[in-house]
Formats: sequence, C-alpha cells, structure tokens
Amino acid sequence: MHRPGSALKRQTNPKASIKPPTVQAEVKVYNLQDLIVKRDWVGSITLLECERKYSGRDDNKTLLWLAYCYFHNGDYSKSIDIYDLIMKRQNFDNQLYAYKACCLYGLCKYKESLEVAQKADESDLKNRLIFQLAHKLSDDKLLMEYHEKIKESSVPDQLCLAALHYLRCNYEEAAEIYKKIITENKVYTALNVYLALCYYKLEYYEVVHQDFMPVISSQNPSSLLATNLKACNNYMLYNGKVAEDEFKLFQKQPHSGNLIKDNDLFRHNLTVFRNGENALQVLPPLVDEIPEAKLNMIIFYLKSEQYEEAFNLMKTLEPTNSKEYILKAVVYALIGQKNESEENLKIAKQLFQLVGGSESEQDTVPGRQCMASCFFLLRQFEDVLLYLNSIKEHVPNDDDFNWNYGIALAASGSYKEAEEILGKIKSEKSRFDGTYINWICKCYIMNEKPNLAWDMYVNMESSAQSLTILTMIANDCYKMGQFYYSLKAFDVLERLDAAEEFAEGKRGSAVGVFQMIIAGKEQKDKLPEVLALLKTSNNPQVEYISKVIKKWAKDSNIKIDQAN
Repeated sequence: MHRPGSALKRQTNPKASIKPPTVQAEVKVYNLQDLIVKRDWVGSITLLECERKYSGRDDNKTLLWLAYCYFHNGDYSKSIDIYDLIMKRQNFDNQLYAYKACCLYGLCKYKESLEVAQKADESDLKNRLIFQLAHKLSDDKLLMEYHEKIKESSVPDQLCLAALHYLRCNYEEAAEIYKKIITENKVYTALNVYLALCYYKLEYYEVVHQDFMPVISSQNPSSLLATNLKACNNYMLYNGKVAEDEFKLFQKQPHSGNLIKDNDLFRHNLTVFRNGENALQVLPPLVDEIPEAKLNMIIFYLKSEQYEEAFNLMKTLEPTNSKEYILKAVVYALIGQKNESEENLKIAKQLFQLVGGSESEQDTVPGRQCMASCFFLLRQFEDVLLYLNSIKEHVPNDDDFNWNYGIALAASGSYKEAEEILGKIKSEKSRFDGTYINWICKCYIMNEKPNLAWDMYVNMESSAQSLTILTMIANDCYKMGQFYYSLKAFDVLERLDAAEEFAEGKRGSAVGVFQMIIAGKEQKDKLPEVLALLKTSNNPQVEYISKVIKKWAKDSNIKIDQAN
C-alpha cells in the first residue's frame, strides 16, 4: 500500500516514459524557542542572523533576542554592539543599560560596568549587578548598601549572595544557600554543579567524585562547566593525564567545537594538567581574566627559578585564602634568601605564622607545614621538627618534605636519621643542588663516612659551591679526627689559595694522620701519600714533620719511596 501522498498520477500519454520518483531531502524547520530551551546558542544566533539578513527583520524584539543569545554564548562584545544599536533608536527601554552593564561585567570592565548600571532604572537585576561590582571594585561601603537590597525570598537574589560568598572564599556559606534552594526547588538541578564547586574548593574531592559527578553527568553531559569541574577534580584525585582524558572525551561529542582553542578556561587548565607546558604563551594573556592564571604564572616562575618575576607578579596580588597566603610567603622567603633581604624574610615569617596559627589551618597539614617554615626561617630547628614529625605520615616519599625534614634533623644534630631522610630524595635536580650536597656531606662526615663526602666533592664541577663544600670537608673532617680527608681537602685549598690558615690546617692534618698510624687507627700505607702532599708546601715546619715521619718509618721498618 502506498503512503498517503506518494501515489503516482495517471499518465495522460500512455507512450510517455515514466520518470522515477525524485527523493526529496527532509527539511527540518528550527524554532527559536526550542533552540533556546536546548541552550543551543549558536543555532539561535544563526537563525536570528538569517532572519535579519534575508527577511529584513531588524525590530527591537529580534535584536533583543539576538543580544540575549550572544550574551549566553559568551560573545559579550557583540551583545554590547546590539544594545548600542537599539539605544540609538527612540524610546528604548532604560533597562538596556543594566543589560549592557552585565556584558561589560563579563568582559571584566568593572568600572565601566558600574557607570552604565547606575543609568538603569531601579530593578532587582541592577541591585544584584552592583552588589557583585562592589566586590570586584573592593568598595565595602557600596557592598553593604546593596547587601541590604538582597531579598531572602528571591531565588535569584539568594543565588547572587551565594556567588558572592563563593568569590570571597566563604564556601560553606555558599553551599548552605545552594542546598536550601535545591531542597525547596527540585527543578534547579543545575545548582548541583555550583554545590559541587563549593565542595571542590573545600577540598572534598572524594565527595565531589562519588556524590555529585554521577548526578551532574547524567543531567547535562554536554555542560562545559561540569566537564571542567570533573577534569579538575580528577587532577586533584589522580593526575594531569586522567584530567586531560576528560577533555578528550568531551571533545568527541557532536557540536563540541574546538574546546581548547575556543575556551580560555579549558586552555588555562590544560596547561596546568600538563605541568606548565606552554605556560608563557597561554597564561600571561589570561592573568587579568582568570584569577588562577596569575597564581599559576607565579608557580611557573618559581618552578623555573625566576624568582624576581614571581616576586613582581605577586606584589600585584592581594591574597584572599590560605593557599594564596602560603604562595606569597614562599615567594617572599625565596626572594629574601636570594637577595639576603631581612625585610622580605620578615614578611615571609609573618605570613607563614598567620596561616599556621589560624583556627581553620592550625590542625591541617598545610597549616603545620607553615609553622615549620616559620621556625625554619627563624632557625629554631627543634620547633621545626616538632611540627614536621606530626605530619610526616601524611606526606610519605615527598621530596620537598624530605628536603626540609632532613635539613632540620641535620641542623639539630640528628645526623644518622638526617642521612636516611636526605637519601630518600629522588629528584636529580635536588640531589645536584649545592645545599643538598653540603648537608649530605656533613651527615657523611658526622656519621664517620668521610670517604663518601670526598667522593661527592670529586664528582662536582669546579665552582664557588664546590669550594664551599671542600672547605666544609676540610674543617669538619679535622674536627671529627678524620685527618686523612682533611689533609686531602686542605691540600687542594692551599693550592688554590696559599693562605696561612690552609697551610696550617694541612700541617695539622698531616700530623693527625701520622699519630693515628702510630696508634694503629690508620693504615701505614698512607704514609707515602702524606709525605707527597707535604712536599708541595714550602715551610720549615713541613720539613721538620717530614723528617720525623721518615725517621719513624725507618725505625719501624716501613719502606717509603726514595723520592719522598
């Protein structure tokens, strides 16, 4: 049976050939309201622009819908252009100023946004916008004025208040508002994302992963915000590769576009996931748009040891939470140590103590690390160990922790344990650092392993740092009665600088080795080397010491090379 409308008409000419029926493509008619409900902003914009171009529809209603779609698609500049076009016409709605101000807010032009918003008629939207702008502009007086206009009975007003709590790092307060709204209004399912963000900021990563992500993913799998949150949460729980895989999975969805190219936040986060890859190309343009971009730029400078650049950027940042205070403290500590600036070191100590002594952080791992850092800068190493011992089980096999813990142990005289902890450090960069070599060599000497310290020095390239290590080996080995290695070290120092202190140290070490040989605590076969090293010094005392050694060797029937 033919479908309705598909039957062929009877041919009027029986001899005429019957043409095969043509297959017509099904034409889908798009409806603006349907597209907006689906949040298909690109489709909505395309439809409205086509109507403007081909149907000549340029009335205010069409333009307002177009501006609305551009705004929700993040094209704030295009939205502003349309509002400006409408404002050139007579009798436009004064509320357009509020809409335009919202676009300027989206472009981070806060001062200009406030000026435009104040031209709008009084409305709830205007109140909410100025409330947010007061925070952005750090105008506490204006903030309090408009806080009084936020209505407890209004869901949009409460969402605005929650957003401000979130921006001011009051995540628990924001979460309480979101939970109340979700409880009373089950249809506001999108708020699960915002509630999850609060828990993410509170570092409840397992809660976000188990309780929120399944719900969010099922509700709106094409959400950019949800995708980004899931990726960031995976980064904190696992690693950058797992986080990046979430982006790749989203990229495979239809109409996803070029996720990284088109979205600043995704591009920023991908750089973080890849441990700073392309940071100098990606982060600087985003410093004034994404708050985390400035923080990650500072971290990149620290990791690449560009401390001055990190310091200059940090001076433009006013910390708002414990992590930012810690980062500022680290920057000031590093620049203070590098430039030997007591002023910057003092600020670093105050910042570390501020975080470590705060009620919210004093019993956390970061809080106790801050107190340890403060005492480290004060060189009160017993207090450093008090705090580090309390958290060591929470940071196993962490190179940075083992660095500080090992040095604090060594500075407190616990050389055996210090050697063990410093030996756990895996990073080659750390193991070749001059400070590390200095402390591990000191531990070797104090633990009666001077040969290991000498081997480390021999394998170093000649530099000011190697000279420091050599001087430490010479003096500490002498103090510990390890005269053979102090002799070797003082010999090199004397060759480099004929200072009397080095010559005297060399003579004293030679006598020390000789006495230990007599006492049977050192091998007799070291005598030829002792005499050879003494021979390089031109001093009457050296000649006398050499004669005494040779005579004792002869009397003891110990053969010494005639050249000596």
